[in-house]
Amino acid sequence: MDTPATSTTSARLELVFIGVSDVDRAKHFYAEVLGWGCDHDQRVTDGLRFLQVTPPGSACSFAFGEGVTPMRPGEQKGLQAVVDDADAARADLLARGVECTEVDEMAWGRFVFFNDPDGNAWVLQQLPAPSPAA
Repeated sequence: MDTPATSTTSARLELVFIGVSDVDRAKHFYAEVLGWGCDHDQRVTDGLRFLQVTPPGSACSFAFGEGVTPMRPGEQKGLQAVVDDADAARADLLARGVECTEVDEMAWGRFVFFNDPDGNAWVLQQLPAPSPAA
């Protein structure tokens, strides 16, 4: 059976789950420390609490809570968000008390790495400048 090279189905990544050990601590980190919007914090039943945060300017949100994912705390690695300025993003993280790396210069962008309190690993990438047209 031949598979078409392109899909006619439109898809947008809008929600990624993160495993955390303490929902209130994670809410504090993402909403208060990082300053991301807290879109939902709903206790549905005993053992089921859904919390969703969204970085400013992002079309993708992140969810965690009680009973919402089998993912273990700290298991999510390589979550990557694009920023306009890696130096400014790093300065903002440091001003908020978040430990992060120096800006890492690579051919495919400039990167800053940090972890949430559970060890879920985040990467902020400044895309490289477009190459001049030949």
